[in-house]
Amino acid sequence: MSLALPRPPFAAVLIALLVLLVLVAVVAIGVGSVSIPPLRVARLLVAAIGAPWSGPDADPELVILMAIRVPRVLVAALVGAALAVAGAQMQGLFQNPMASPDVIGTSTGAALGAVLAIVFGLAAAHVAWLPAMACLGAGLSLAVIYALTTRRGRTPVAMLLLAGVALNALLSAMTAFVISLSWVRYEVAQEVVFWLMGGLDDRTWTHVWLAAPLVAIGLAAAIALARDLDLFSTGEEAAATLGVDVERAKQRVLAVAALLSGTAVAVCGVIAFVGLIVPHGVRLVVGPSHRRLIPTAAIAGAIFVVAADLVARTVLAPIEIRLGIVTGICGAPFFLWLLSRYRREVGA
Repeated sequence: MSLALPRPPFAAVLIALLVLLVLVAVVAIGVGSVSIPPLRVARLLVAAIGAPWSGPDADPELVILMAIRVPRVLVAALVGAALAVAGAQMQGLFQNPMASPDVIGTSTGAALGAVLAIVFGLAAAHVAWLPAMACLGAGLSLAVIYALTTRRGRTPVAMLLLAGVALNALLSAMTAFVISLSWVRYEVAQEVVFWLMGGLDDRTWTHVWLAAPLVAIGLAAAIALARDLDLFSTGEEAAATLGVDVERAKQRVLAVAALLSGTAVAVCGVIAFVGLIVPHGVRLVVGPSHRRLIPTAAIAGAIFVVAADLVARTVLAPIEIRLGIVTGICGAPFFLWLLSRYRREVGA
């Protein structure tokens, strides 16, 4: 008989993760073609509060940090937090540790919207078109899947899962079709393929301002829905007897997860496994309560993506590996371990 290890205090876990996030972010900001020591990075960031970082009189190192590296790291942190929280919500809704944000097709819909923006030249016209089309694709995917699975005001979770599998396949095929039509334009096709691999190259403050408010709204809404997700673990009927409007709670959880995953795809491309492995790993430390799980997953997801982007930039420098490749390499073995563990628990 195995004894469960005692869980550390929740406040201690949060503080430790926040400290780790700051340390990883400082290291990531300092690493690049022009390396800047961590202490120097910290001093420059403090100086940036009251000093100009553009113009002929600006410190060159400060310009590098504030114009290139800081927005990239901030976008990475926002993407990681969004995907991890969306994954925690999906795992809570489906009561399955192998659920992820793309299970309902929103990530694939966002990818299709972004590909259309690239192929039709909208992304080249203005930087805001690509995230706008990606968010539109995510929203339309959610609307379609909800319309397909809702009958007489009820939306069975099992039907959501099955419809999500079918919709993912359809949207992936449509994306591949659009790519095949644009293959004669090499530059466009290359941009599409690179974007589908995920990456944070050339991210600017515009991407930060686009993502930050949407992710903040999504995180606040996810925390507000934490109690409903906890009660879902007792079953829909039991949750209803405890005062939860089950169908409305499902709608809200799905909408928030779609907002978070769609925003992440909009500014970063398709990033695999973050929403799967981070919530599950955090759950082992802080337990199943979503009041604790969601904020902890947000910080841990930010750490994971910032660290993965640092690896993508440095492991084969000056060549940059696509971020989605790094997260896939990290996530696939974890998924296989999770699958084997799940089979043992159900006795398969």
